[in-house]
Amino acid sequence: MKIKWLDLESSFMKNILHVVDYPNLYGLGLYNIEEETAKYLFTDERLISSIFKNQITTLIIAIDPDKKDWSIMENICNQIFTVFINLTHLIFCHASYKNNARLLFKNRSPTFSSSSLLILNIKVQTFRVCLYILDGRLEQLHTLHIELANILPPSEEIENQRKIPNLKYFVLSCLLKTSSYNQLILPLLYRMTNLEKLALDLTVSVKETFIDGYYLKKNILNHISQLKQFTFDIRSYMFINNEMNLPSKEDIQRRFDDFPYTNVISCVDYFLEYKEGLCHIYSYPFLMKHYEDVTNNFPDGLYPYVRQVSLYDEYAFEHEFFIRIAQSFPFMEKLSITNRQGQNHK
Repeated sequence: MKIKWLDLESSFMKNILHVVDYPNLYGLGLYNIEEETAKYLFTDERLISSIFKNQITTLIIAIDPDKKDWSIMENICNQIFTVFINLTHLIFCHASYKNNARLLFKNRSPTFSSSSLLILNIKVQTFRVCLYILDGRLEQLHTLHIELANILPPSEEIENQRKIPNLKYFVLSCLLKTSSYNQLILPLLYRMTNLEKLALDLTVSVKETFIDGYYLKKNILNHISQLKQFTFDIRSYMFINNEMNLPSKEDIQRRFDDFPYTNVISCVDYFLEYKEGLCHIYSYPFLMKHYEDVTNNFPDGLYPYVRQVSLYDEYAFEHEFFIRIAQSFPFMEKLSITNRQGQNHK
């Protein structure tokens, strides 16, 4: 058999993996996997001794999206590296599985470790799990793509001081608003002493100033000397009052005049009803699959990678605006709207 890669649904995994030998198999995708199936596969002596331990270097795991038990993913994660001892690439929660469970260690520290894993792509529930992943247990890891459900301070003290010299590429994404950016994200980035590529996709609550070009240069670029590529999509929200000197879109854009690495687009909106300001800055071309909080001040452009769009404004979205949206997001699959104003021109 010359098969090098298999993608399998849960109900077919046992039979297909046992039907013949796969001497050339190096990659395996296990989709909609259930806990009982995982227990069987990860304790099957024939599979472990032949295919799993000796051959598989790339693995995709996607939990059944209808399963809500956090322990399923936790148990699988703790077993993976004792079964697949030569694993170099792991994708945990494939992007195409939109409601996939996220990794969460609720009552105990994780037991997994690996001296071979190089690339990890994973969705997790909390920042605490992110710190576990980067505490040294994956000693050769050089690329980490991690999507968090929230960024909140851990309830207990977790290692966030040790340098992470092997990490070269870091992608961090979290759509839920966080007020712990300076407290948690920046110290984590400063540990990555040899980081060469960085991508941030964040929504941040700030107190005094928006996150802009000056901020990124002072707090990121000046601290990561090896950085060669930096892309971002950052939305910063700030409470506003009448005494504040508020920057315009032009003010924010000027602060990126000499910014290295990427072209930058900036948008600034002030929502007087909620006393809130929004500054949205992002690299262009835009590579994210989602575009959040589009307002009437949307700068147009072409966004071929975006599949999900959310609209938000205090002012009505008129018919012409939706034409612009359709032109800018030609491959949009999902649109959500937050707006209480009726259209003036229908």
